[in-house]
Amino acid sequence: MVEADTNSPANNNNTDNLPFLAPCRKLRPGDPLRWLAEGYADMKMAPRQSLLYGAVMAAICLILGLLGSYWGGFVIPLAIMGGIVFLAPVLCLGLYAISAQLERKQPAMLGRTFREAAKRRLSTELVFALILLVVFLIWARAFSMVQVFMPMDAQPEWQDVAGYHAVMLVVGGFFASITFAFSAFSLPMIMHRNVDAVTAAITSINAVLRNKLVMAIWALIILLFVVIGIATFFVGAIFLWPLLGLATWHAYLDTIDASEFPRHNEGITSVPRFLD
Repeated sequence: MVEADTNSPANNNNTDNLPFLAPCRKLRPGDPLRWLAEGYADMKMAPRQSLLYGAVMAAICLILGLLGSYWGGFVIPLAIMGGIVFLAPVLCLGLYAISAQLERKQPAMLGRTFREAAKRRLSTELVFALILLVVFLIWARAFSMVQVFMPMDAQPEWQDVAGYHAVMLVVGGFFASITFAFSAFSLPMIMHRNVDAVTAAITSINAVLRNKLVMAIWALIILLFVVIGIATFFVGAIFLWPLLGLATWHAYLDTIDASEFPRHNEGITSVPRFLD
């Protein structure tokens, strides 16, 4: 069965009657495990393509880590920020393109994934990256302000040290939550439908807020996979990180109803997907 398509190509440029955001569905606590299973199924169907993206992610992170450890100082946060802001959207869309091809009964061609991520959706990705950059800059500024809580004594009391780290965790958790909320479904929606980055971000925030428990579980799974990838010197990242990317595509399709928004005029998602 083919996915229902209420938007004809002729109406793709008519944005006057589009809603402010795409509605979301109510999720269940077990859904994140199903997303992982569906992502793993995609990985088994396209192992070479998926693991290649994982190897690229691991190599980039390893190079950034080596540069940061060599140069030290401000290079580390700049390298991490640059990698996340400008490279992550391209790599994520490439992984989504793998799943999008498979669900349309098409072979997962690397060339098409690269074109989808680095050419067709590049302008919207850059807007999203700028939004992410603004959040990161505010985050960095907040961390610099938190330094006023750092104990100045040579041998500070444990209460002072605990208080300082508690403030750091609260500030970091706050900005991490904001970043997760607006990015959880933004990039998949940009890949799936012809929407701007702001609409995608607002849709993502709305879906996260309406499914707090499930999205908290999903965020913890993402954090666990990221930590395992780093702890294994990025060897585990080669498998786990593309699995997260593929699963995120299924999480988006399961959560967001973007049927009121037009399809892209070209590319993988310009045609409906096949449904079981």
